Amino acid sequence: MIARRTFLLLTLAACARGPRFRDYDGPEVTEVRVLKADRRMELWSGATRLRTYDIALGANPLGHKQQRGDSRTPEGTYRIDRRNPASAFHLSLGIDYPNVEDVARARAAGVDPGGDIFIHGTGQRSHFSRYRRGDWTDGCIAVTNRQIEEVYAMVGDGTRIVISA
Repeated sequence: MIARRTFLLLTLAACARGPRFRDYDGPEVTEVRVLKADRRMELWSGATRLRTYDIALGANPLGHKQQRGDSRTPEGTYRIDRRNPASAFHLSLGIDYPNVEDVARARAAGVDPGGDIFIHGTGQRSHFSRYRRGDWTDGCIAVTNRQIEEVYAMVGDGTRIVISA
């Protein structure tokens, strides 16, 4: 009886977390646009804007990422190149930063360009209050956990992402 009750409680707790992976059968997302100054991310299919999200950026958001540890979100044209279903920030989509130009710029300056830039959720609830207060990532683009579930379903690997000031 106790084992059955424990099983039922664990099952209910797992269900209460809500869906992690969603299905999407709408138009193909052909481009992700990140407008840093507006703290906005848009998903586009050709000339049609499909979704708009409020975002948080790196803790030092002004300007293009120069080097590892500068807490800046890069600016430029990149691709979604990987996904992490076990992210510490719920789910995440990897951005192929640094590109060839970023590597050349960093090499000329004698610095490490950094890497591991993602679009991700907020992770545990303790991060949610930080997300609402402003920019808090190490250079990534953050949305809510519910929103990253939608973005994760809609945006395929290889999708172009344009990050502008």
